[in-house]
Amino acid sequence: MSTYSILSQTERQRVSDGAVVSILSGCESSSRKLVLILPQLGDFDSFEYAWWWRRDADRLQAQGVAIRAVGIGDRTSGQKFCSFTGFPADCLFVDPTAQLHQTLNLYSGLSFKLPGLSSGANAWLNLMLMCAGIGSPGTLAEVFRGYKGDAKAPQLIGDEEIIKAPPLPAMKGSFFKLAGGKGFQRPFELATLRLRNMGEVLSNWKTYVPNPAYLTQRGATFLFDEQGELLYEHRDRAILGFAADMSNPLSFLTGFVRNKKE
Repeated sequence: MSTYSILSQTERQRVSDGAVVSILSGCESSSRKLVLILPQLGDFDSFEYAWWWRRDADRLQAQGVAIRAVGIGDRTSGQKFCSFTGFPADCLFVDPTAQLHQTLNLYSGLSFKLPGLSSGANAWLNLMLMCAGIGSPGTLAEVFRGYKGDAKAPQLIGDEEIIKAPPLPAMKGSFFKLAGGKGFQRPFELATLRLRNMGEVLSNWKTYVPNPAYLTQRGATFLFDEQGELLYEHRDRAILGFAADMSNPLSFLTGFVRNKKE
């Protein structure tokens, strides 16, 4: 079966109303369908990808791009995720056991098993190893990019925006001018957003991660046209590797979409 056939026949619980329906319901006739298969909803990648979508939501709507996402968790996880990230609850579906990820043959991450440890404890061990770059190529480089800045990436925090990322004090976006200017991703800017995300997850861990057995599972991105033909795909191979171009994760859309007025 093609990827589109699998997705069109897959039913999962929708976060907005709890209904179990096809994850592509309501967007079958859209000219472009962007499907995000997210890892655990409490994962760095899920939070960061949702941030990029919200940043470009108006533009994507103008270009006729319908968004659907499936994340590992339950409906309560999804509701909390949408409340914090602003991702639309009617476009998010939950898969408690990562069954869809397995059907699509997505990277499950490291799977070392130490005798005597529970599946959740082994998942934690494997997650820590992946955060150190083992079985997760590019993760450490991406972590460092968050601290050193990236001249190829856009500015992430507006000058008047107030950022709260405990244990750091609340700060205005203009603070990052001191680290190198404006108009691009400044040093520590992305790292601050990631710290904010981490604080949110750790403060609500059991809500975001009801079952830690799937902590290492990675996701994917698929873009389809109106007929369901696959235009683009990216299958994640690492933590903080949810896009081919992490400087601008949605840049792959260029060439596939355009404004409706054009």
